[in-house]
Parts: sequence; C-alpha cells; structure tokens
Amino acid sequence: MWWKPVLIWLALMVGAIVNGGFREKLIVPQMGAVWAHVVSTLLLCIIVLVITWGSIGWMAPRTVQYACFIGVAWLCMTLTFEFGVGYFISHRTWAQMFEDYDLLRGRVWVLVPIVTLIAPVWMARLRGLLP
Repeated sequence: MWWKPVLIWLALMVGAIVNGGFREKLIVPQMGAVWAHVVSTLLLCIIVLVITWGSIGWMAPRTVQYACFIGVAWLCMTLTFEFGVGYFISHRTWAQMFEDYDLLRGRVWVLVPIVTLIAPVWMARLRGLLP
C-alpha cells in the first residue's frame, strides 16, 4: 500500500515546517543561528522518529526490504521537496542549499536525511514488526 508511506511523509513535512517556524521564531532569538541549526536539526530527527514510531504499525512493512523501500522513498521525496522549494520558491542557489550539509562548518543537517532513510527499518525493529 504505497499511499500509506506517502501520507505519513506528508505528516513528516508538516512536522518539518512547524519545526522550521519554531526555529526561526523561538530558537534563533534565544540561541543564535548556529546553535538554532543544531537544535532544530536534532528536534526534527526526533519528530521523524516519533512519527515513524507511531505510524509504522499502520504502514505494516512485512519485510526489511519493504521498510527499506519506505525509507528510500521518504529520502527521495524529502530531498526533492527540500531542493525544489529551495531553488524554485525560495530562489536559493545550489551552493546556499548545500551549505547546510557542510559538517566542517558545524552544519549537521545531513542527520535529517540519514534519520529519514533509516527510521522505517529502525522503528519497525523496535516495535517488533521485523527481525
């Protein structure tokens, strides 16, 4: 049932958008942009894991391969959304968008795609749905 992972991915995007607003309105003024980026990244990773934990039973992956498929699909949709909105709507350059992935500058955003990729298998295993 491909529509269930897509529906949950939409919930993940709502969580990401709310997280971004929370970061800009509350975290940046309190901590500054650098630390707000780190806190917001970790918060979004937690949001992804919590939503996945709560929905993995409903998506019911029966195999590790299907759970991996969900993670890959979420990753592709997330990166397409991120770079599509960044380029076409926010008019950011590719260099600006890739700055968030520069670990040497303290940018830890790469954790979000990694967690998004592994969350379905990880949470399905923690919930006892997969070996």
